[in-house]
Amino acid sequence: MAIDSAPDTIAAQLAGVLALLQRQLGEQLRAVHLYGSAVDGGLQPGSDIDLMVSVAAPLPPEVRNALLQALLAHSAWPGSSAELRALEVTVVALPALRPWRYPPRRELQFGEWLRADLQAGRFEPPMADHDLAILLTKLRQHSLALRGPPAQDLFEPVPAADFRRALADTVAQWNAPPDWQGEERNILLALARIWFSACTGGIASKDDAAAWAADRLPAQHRACMQAAALAYRSGQDGAQAWRPEQVAATILFCKHAIVRELARTPVPPA
Repeated sequence: MAIDSAPDTIAAQLAGVLALLQRQLGEQLRAVHLYGSAVDGGLQPGSDIDLMVSVAAPLPPEVRNALLQALLAHSAWPGSSAELRALEVTVVALPALRPWRYPPRRELQFGEWLRADLQAGRFEPPMADHDLAILLTKLRQHSLALRGPPAQDLFEPVPAADFRRALADTVAQWNAPPDWQGEERNILLALARIWFSACTGGIASKDDAAAWAADRLPAQHRACMQAAALAYRSGQDGAQAWRPEQVAATILFCKHAIVRELARTPVPPA
């Protein structure tokens, strides 16, 4: 395991999660990869710990549900614990990714936004998830194998057309204020990253993408993106800074810029 290469501040939490995954998944466990802020750009006060877990075959419902509930004890809402960060754990079954097809399928996803549902015994089933095309591209570019082979050896490259299709499918979710209310900071930063990826084919950290986008935004939208980046670095949601009309205008400007960029190389139909 390469856990010694992970940031010291999360080493104990990662060790606990790895032990849990081994207990819950046993011989089905094939790999665990750390990605996101922990390995790219540095952990900020509110950063999640992002983990991709690969298993040998689809999991029985009782195994999936037990794992989701067990992860609750190893995660905490950002800023609510001195010992634990929020976990974002995605589990994929390797046969669902090899050979590659779009949209890819995930076995499960754990995150703090699901805590109330999990505590109430409500579980999402396995499902198609276009975001996996982006996550797997990110893993192949920069991740740390805590168990198993490097991501470049385990996962096939995502075709460029499917990567761009996933970007298009993601921005299609955000059309009106109810789609981003309470998530303004996160969606602004996500749009900055998607815009960067649409233009360059690469993947940037939240901070780097926000700075890149701010340089390209008109003056009336630049402050909103900069406020999102500042809120992220400080571990705040920035709610007190959001003027609804300004947020809406900036989100829609970024979305239209992304759609225009993607249209230069049309996304193939599903």
